[in-house]
Amino acid sequence: MQYNFQEIEKKWQKKWKEQQTFAASNHTDKSKFYVLDMFPYPSGAGLHVGHPLGYIASDIYARFKRHQGFNVLHPIGYDSFGLPAEQYAIQTGQHPAITTEVNINGGIDNKDNVIAGYNNQLKKLGFSFDWNREVRTSDPDYYKWTQWIFIQLFNSYYNTSSQEARPITELVDIFSKEGNAKINACTSPIEIFSAEDWNRFSDKKKQHILLNYRLAYRAETTVNWCPALGTVLANDEVVNGVSERGGFPVYQKSMMQWSMRITAYAERLLSGLETIDWSESIKESQRNWIGKSLGAEINFAVADSETTVTIFTTRPDTIFGATYMVMAPEHPLVDQITTGTYYEAVNQYKDQSTKRSERERIADAKTVSGQFTGAYAINPFTYKKIPIYIADYVLYGYGTGAIMAVPAHDERDHRFAKHFGLPIVEVIKGGTDVQEEAFSSKEGICINSQILDGLTVKDAQAKIIAEIEKMKIGHGTTNYRLRDAVFSRQRYWGEPIPIYYKNDIPYALPESALPLLLPEVEKYLPTEDGDPPLGRAAQWAWDTENEQVVSNDRINHTTIFPLDLNTMPGWAGSSWYFLRYTDPTNHSCFADTKKINYWENVDLYIGGSEHATGHLLYSRFWNKFLKDYGYCAQEEPFQKLINQGMILGQSAYIYRINGTNNFISYNLLHEAQDTTPLHIDVKLLKGTTDEVDLEKLRNWRDEFKNAEFILEEGKFICGREVEKMSKSYYNVINPDDVCDEYGADSLRMYEMFLGPIEQAKPWNTQGLSGVHGFLKKFWKLYHSGEGETFFVSDEKPTKEEQKIIHQLIKKVKEDLDNFSFNTSISSFMIATNDLVKIKCYKREILESLCILISPYAPHIAEELWEKLGYENSIEFQAFPEFNAEYLVSEIHEYPVSFNGKVRFKIEMPISATPKEIEEAVMAHEKTPNYLDGKQPKKIIVVPKRIVNIVL
Repeated sequence: MQYNFQEIEKKWQKKWKEQQTFAASNHTDKSKFYVLDMFPYPSGAGLHVGHPLGYIASDIYARFKRHQGFNVLHPIGYDSFGLPAEQYAIQTGQHPAITTEVNINGGIDNKDNVIAGYNNQLKKLGFSFDWNREVRTSDPDYYKWTQWIFIQLFNSYYNTSSQEARPITELVDIFSKEGNAKINACTSPIEIFSAEDWNRFSDKKKQHILLNYRLAYRAETTVNWCPALGTVLANDEVVNGVSERGGFPVYQKSMMQWSMRITAYAERLLSGLETIDWSESIKESQRNWIGKSLGAEINFAVADSETTVTIFTTRPDTIFGATYMVMAPEHPLVDQITTGTYYEAVNQYKDQSTKRSERERIADAKTVSGQFTGAYAINPFTYKKIPIYIADYVLYGYGTGAIMAVPAHDERDHRFAKHFGLPIVEVIKGGTDVQEEAFSSKEGICINSQILDGLTVKDAQAKIIAEIEKMKIGHGTTNYRLRDAVFSRQRYWGEPIPIYYKNDIPYALPESALPLLLPEVEKYLPTEDGDPPLGRAAQWAWDTENEQVVSNDRINHTTIFPLDLNTMPGWAGSSWYFLRYTDPTNHSCFADTKKINYWENVDLYIGGSEHATGHLLYSRFWNKFLKDYGYCAQEEPFQKLINQGMILGQSAYIYRINGTNNFISYNLLHEAQDTTPLHIDVKLLKGTTDEVDLEKLRNWRDEFKNAEFILEEGKFICGREVEKMSKSYYNVINPDDVCDEYGADSLRMYEMFLGPIEQAKPWNTQGLSGVHGFLKKFWKLYHSGEGETFFVSDEKPTKEEQKIIHQLIKKVKEDLDNFSFNTSISSFMIATNDLVKIKCYKREILESLCILISPYAPHIAEELWEKLGYENSIEFQAFPEFNAEYLVSEIHEYPVSFNGKVRFKIEMPISATPKEIEEAVMAHEKTPNYLDGKQPKKIIVVPKRIVNIVL
C-alpha cells in the first residue's frame, strides 16, 4: 500500500477539527504547560517556508508535553493592526479590516490576487493549535481590553518606595493633605508644592501636575517622525535612518505625544532577567537597552550667564580632568547659551542630527562630529572655563542630556578632544600616555585632583559625591538609558486612544464606553491641516452626558468634547495577548484571574530575536503593571524563550554581458568580459537542478523574450547564492507547494533536520526529497504484508529489537528536553534502517516507534496508530518509558595483550568470572602462537576491560 500523504493529511486535519483534539481545558486536575509562538502579522504575501520554523518547533514540543500527560495550551492569533495593512489601504482605498480578513481567512483581494490565507496555510501544516482561542488585535472584542489597560495605566502612578503601581487617586488625597514634598514617585521634573498650594490650584493645573505622575501621560517628546508614513515610529522600527517598513527617511522631531512611563519599571525589568531562562545575548540586549548607570548629577554654571547646566556622569572622580562639556543637540538650553556668531552653525548641526535615530547615534562610536556653541561652563572644582559643544553622541533622553568630557579617561571624549584640539588632563594614573590614548579603566590612583589625590577610584567617587552634596551643586544618583516609550501613532489602523479633551487636558472615557470603535473615514491619509487620519472622521466627539460618540459639529466644550486623534502603536495589542489566550471569550474582564493563575506564565515562548528591545520589553512591562493590581500573579510573562534562526533561500542568478541583451551560462563566465548578475525566479529552474528552463524565462518577463543565451553543453546554467528569503530575490518557497508535492510531515521533519533551531540555515529542496524518502520507508516498515499490506506481529520482541527502540527512546527524550530537534530526525532514520534490516514487525516495537515520531510527523503517526487498531488519537498516548536494561550488553569484547601489545580479541559473557575468562583465553587457537612455547608469568584479567598476559 502506497504512502498517500495527501489523503492522509487531509483526513487527520479534518478529524482533529471535528474532534477538537487540541482544545485545552480550563477545568482539569492535570498539570499545565503553556507553549506560545510570537504573534504573527497576517500579510498578503502569506507564509514562505521560513515562517513555520518556530511554529514547527513549538508544535513538536506541545505534542511531546501532551504525551507526558500535561494539559497543554498552544494557542494562535494575529497581530492584525499595523502599518502594512494601512499602507495597502492608502494605495488601494480598501479598508484595512477587509484586507486583513482576506489575509487571514483567504480569498481574492481587490486586485484579483488569490490570497491563500494564514489560517489555511497553518492548518495545512498540521499544527496542534487550539483554534477556539484565536484572537486578533483588530477585533473590537479584543482591543476593548487593550483600551481598558491603557485607562488603568492612565489612572496610575508608580510608588518608588513600595516599588509598585498605585491608583492616581491616592496621590490626589496625599497632595490635598501634605503636598508633594514627601512623595516618592517616578515622575517627570516637577516643582514642590504644599497642601495649601494644591487646594488653591485650578482643576486644569491639578490635571497638568498629575500628568507628570501618570504611567500613561501626554508630553512634549523627541520622536522618530516619518513624513512619508505620516506617523511616529518606535526606535526598533527605524533602521539606518529610514523606516523599517518602506525605507522612508526618518527625522528627530519634538511633538506632543502619549508615552508610557516604562522607566518606572527599569529596576524590576533588570532584576527580572535573573529569574528567567532566556539566552544570555537577549538578556544582555535588554540590559544594555535599560542601561543602568550609577553616578552623579552636577550643576555647572555657564560663564557670564545666570544659566546652569546639569550634567550626569558615571565618573565623578574624574571631574578635575573635565576640560569641555557636551550637550545633546536637542537640549532645550542650547539655543539659550549659544552666542550670536555660532548660532547659524549650531542650527545647521541640530538639523543634521534630526536625520539620525537614537540607535544610530548610540551605535556610531567612531564618527567624530560636533559644534562649538561659543559658550563656556565653569568647572566647579578647578574653576576653569571649559568650552560647551553640542554633539549627537549625547542624547537628551539619557541622564540630563549633558556630560562633562574627560578625554584622558574616556575613549569617545579622547577622539573628540584630539579632533577639536582640546586639552587632555590626566587625573587617574594608569601607566599609559593619555595624550595618545585614553586610560578608561575604573581602577587606579587619583592624581592632579587636589582633595582626591592618592585615593583609589572607588574611594574617590564616594568622597567627591559627598563634597558635591556638601557644596549643594548636585547629588549622587542612578540613571537609566531606557526612555519612556512613545505610545501614540498618527495613523488610522490601530486602537483608538480612549481619551477626550477638556480645556486641552486629557480625560479617560468611562470603562462602560469601551470599546471606542474606529470611525469610518474617506481616506486613510493625514488631513490637509496635518492632523492624523482620525481627523477625517465626521463623528469623533464625546458626549459626556449621554456617554456616546457623536458628530463633531456638536462639540461645545461644555458637555461634548473632541476625542484624541491618535491610535496606539503596534506593540500595544501584543503586550498582553498571552493573558487573553487563557480566557479569550470573556466579556466582563480581560481574563478571569483564576484562569490566568492556572496558565501563567508561558512555559515556552518561541520567536525572533529582533524583538529583544521591543515586544519582549513592553510585554514584560505591562505584565508587571497588571501584577501590581493583582490581575496576574507572576512577575515575568515568559519563563523560557527560544529564538529561532532564519531559513535562507537559494537565489538564482543569470548573467547579462554588459552593453548587450546576451546572457552567458554560469560556468562560461570566465570567457566573458564584464557581466551584471540578475535575480530570476527559482521556479524557472528545471526540477532541483541549476538548469534554467529558457522557455519559461522568456515568458517570465519581456526583457528576456528576444535575449540571446550562450549555452554550455546545450544547457543554460544559473549561479546560486544563499540569501535571505525575500519576494524581491524571487527565492521564496511557498509551503503550500511543498505540502502538495511532499506533504506537511516531510516539510516539518525537513525544517527540523536542517540544523539547530537557533541557527540560520539554507533551504535545499534536494534535502527535502531525502526526508520524504525516509517517510516512505517508515510507512513501508508497517506494510510488510503480502502486496505491501499493513502487517504487525504480536510476537515478543528480541533483545536486539528492544535495544534499537530503547536507544531511540533515550535519544529522542534527551533531544526534546534540550530542544535539539535536528538530531532526533537522524536517530529516527538510523532506527528505521536497523529495524528494516532485521525485519522487525513486532507490535510492541512499532507502537513505541509510532508514538516517538508523532510530535514530528503527526499525520502519518495518527494513520498508523489507527491501523494498529486504536480508535483514540495518538496525541494523548503516554510517551514510551526508557529502560536502561535493554542497553546493557550481555557480551563484552576483551582485547587480549601479550606483554602489553594487543594481539587479538575475544568475546565473553558479561557474567563470566576472571577464572573463566582466563581459561577461554588460554584455550584460544591464537594463544599458542604468541606464547611461543613459554609459560605465562602472570595473567591479568580486568573484568569488562582487558586481558594481559605477561611472559
